[in-house]
Amino acid sequence: MLHLVLQLFLTKPNLKNWLLGLELCNRPFLWVVRSDITENLKDAYPDGFEERVGSRGLMTSWSPQKNVLAHPSIACFLFHCGWNSALDALSNGIPLLCWPTFADQFQNENYICNVWKIGLRFNRDHGKIITRQEINNKVEELLSNEMYKANALVLKEKLINTIKETGRSYNNLKGFVEWVKE
Repeated sequence: MLHLVLQLFLTKPNLKNWLLGLELCNRPFLWVVRSDITENLKDAYPDGFEERVGSRGLMTSWSPQKNVLAHPSIACFLFHCGWNSALDALSNGIPLLCWPTFADQFQNENYICNVWKIGLRFNRDHGKIITRQEINNKVEELLSNEMYKANALVLKEKLINTIKETGRSYNNLKGFVEWVKE
């Protein structure tokens, strides 16, 4: 059973802490690291990391995100707070761990954590580093507090009902495609 799905853009200090935090939380995981974003990732692994987490973790350079997040074994999604990824998670009722890096991602994090209450943000130390213990603590808090999953499921239903009732996004896209064809 997968518990964590991860999609992040990391600096080297945060990468090392993330790897050690991931090991510390002792949960099954899928970690998608695009090869065009992180060069020489294996060089950054702590000695023996792959051997220690290999039986409970899968690290890959690509996965079908929508399909993965729709799988019933997914308990949370740790991500960069991009809007498209947020919608993929929201449409499946998945609680979120937020690691924004730029632009609108911080506003998305605010809605996820403070308005919708379906996720948690990480606290950074003075050097803007997220410690391995902080990573472990937030994973445990998110997975042990049923409120986040319950709120995510309520939001999922609202999202689905809105799409069914209005169909605006679909109709707008369909209209745009028709306009382009003309």
